[in-house]
Amino acid sequence: MLDTYYSDADFKINYRHVSSELDPYFSNFHLHNRYEIYFFISGSVNYFVEKKMYPLQYGDLLVIRNNEIHKPSFLNNTPYERIVIHFDPSIPAIFNTQNYDLLNCFKNRPAGERNKINLSEKQKEEIWNIFSKIEKLNEETSEDSKILKLTAFVELLVFINRAFNQDNTPEEHVNMPKRLLPILDFIENNLEGDLSLKRIEKEFFINGSYLSRLFKKHTGSNLHEYIIYKRISKAKTLISRGYSCTDACLMSGFNDYSNFSKIFKRTVGLSPQAYKKRNMAE
Repeated sequence: MLDTYYSDADFKINYRHVSSELDPYFSNFHLHNRYEIYFFISGSVNYFVEKKMYPLQYGDLLVIRNNEIHKPSFLNNTPYERIVIHFDPSIPAIFNTQNYDLLNCFKNRPAGERNKINLSEKQKEEIWNIFSKIEKLNEETSEDSKILKLTAFVELLVFINRAFNQDNTPEEHVNMPKRLLPILDFIENNLEGDLSLKRIEKEFFINGSYLSRLFKKHTGSNLHEYIIYKRISKAKTLISRGYSCTDACLMSGFNDYSNFSKIFKRTVGLSPQAYKKRNMAE
């Protein structure tokens, strides 16, 4: 197993280059507090973001902001290698100018759209060189190497934004079943309401057991878990916008605050109150 890990508390950047046998954790949905850069190296993987499934091959690049639900879906047991960077969006923001935003590729698109950036062979080589630079600098312990790591990270973001702006390739994704897409849209637009299996059955004249199997087949996870993550994602957004934790609970479809608080902490790693306090401090 290859696992190169770099975490810088000063700059709030976590860098990981890992090759591993499959772990059950990786089949779960992910919902981070930070932004994510994902570079696929090898394996047999489709990658689910919000409502789309992207087939991956070497050199594919994904950009995922903090409230976009995502997960890999494994097609077989081939060892899985990737580079993943999680970072606090406040860090690159200090390098922005009046006319240039390093987070443009994350923010200037609808949720679940244009997450995958197609790179040319030359661009794949260029980004690999930047990753290699970061990994080499990680072996150094001097104070000035910290600055060089940060500048390499900023260089990476500039590269990704250029690739994002230049990418005119038609978006390639695995087609979801026609029966499933309107249901995912319905969930998206009714998170505050009743999303029980019985309600969805009635709304779409579909057998609940069949729907559950269909969702599991195409995402690798269960529908109930997806709804929970979508609701927590909405609650995070509401809290970040200044709503009270109680209002965020109700507006994201949770009727019991105690249950909401437990699920929120399990998913986010912080209680709703702690998450709100942290957002107010930033």
